[in-house]
Amino acid sequence: MFYPCSIDLKNLSRVKQGIVVLTPAESKRLLARAVAGLPEVKWAYANGKLAVTSGTTDSFVVEELTGETIEPYRFCVGMSAVGMLTMSAEADRVLGRFYDKGERVATPYPELIKSMGKGDVIIKGANAVDPSGNAGVLLCNESGGLVGAMFGVASARGIPVISPVGLEKQIASVPEAAAGWGQLTLDYAMGVRVGMSSLTGLLVVTEIQALALMAGVHARLVACGGIGGNEGAVVLLLEGDNESLDKALGIVQSVKGEPKIEVPRHYLS
Repeated sequence: MFYPCSIDLKNLSRVKQGIVVLTPAESKRLLARAVAGLPEVKWAYANGKLAVTSGTTDSFVVEELTGETIEPYRFCVGMSAVGMLTMSAEADRVLGRFYDKGERVATPYPELIKSMGKGDVIIKGANAVDPSGNAGVLLCNESGGLVGAMFGVASARGIPVISPVGLEKQIASVPEAAAGWGQLTLDYAMGVRVGMSSLTGLLVVTEIQALALMAGVHARLVACGGIGGNEGAVVLLLEGDNESLDKALGIVQSVKGEPKIEVPRHYLS
């Protein structure tokens, strides 16, 4: 499901519109700022336990929360990069950041997640999102990796899992995409073999929720893609009153120019 937020556009006489473009890297920065600013995330980081799991967008969340900079291609296991499905090189890999009352801890994630309780938060990115707010995660670990270790415990205990996912990853239906296949059914894979998990209970934050939460504007996805550096970009129509629209445009301008993510080497290099 999408992170709950609502924008009142009933007074149409005051509605102003603007159109903006965000590249994938710019969207990741925007999503990270929105997620790092969520009240439950701030509380869990300062007073409880917060798990920021591995993923390229999550590396931006770590930076926004703590100031620590991690190269995104290192802060993940599986990745879609350089024309294939691959993984980070083991020597480069950084596996998540976990915090207890603001202090980073080295507890392995299966044990940390099992110790989490009320008020704690998990942040987990995804590879796909659909219009219903379902999130899809590609799985290169045959045991399900972090998703296998995390989601059952989180669901059983009611621990919120917040998922920043850019609209460049929007597909028609995550449940339909995930049905009927997996690592062992594939006769061919362009890169590593993967399966897919369809997750319905995550609190998904896309650019639409980010701009609603941060600026109070209503955003609509009106186009995707492009050339000359706009490959994977999203085009958003923003609507709000003068103050909200100005604030949103300022936020968008603040993330413009975020450099694209390079992958100097990977598991299949």
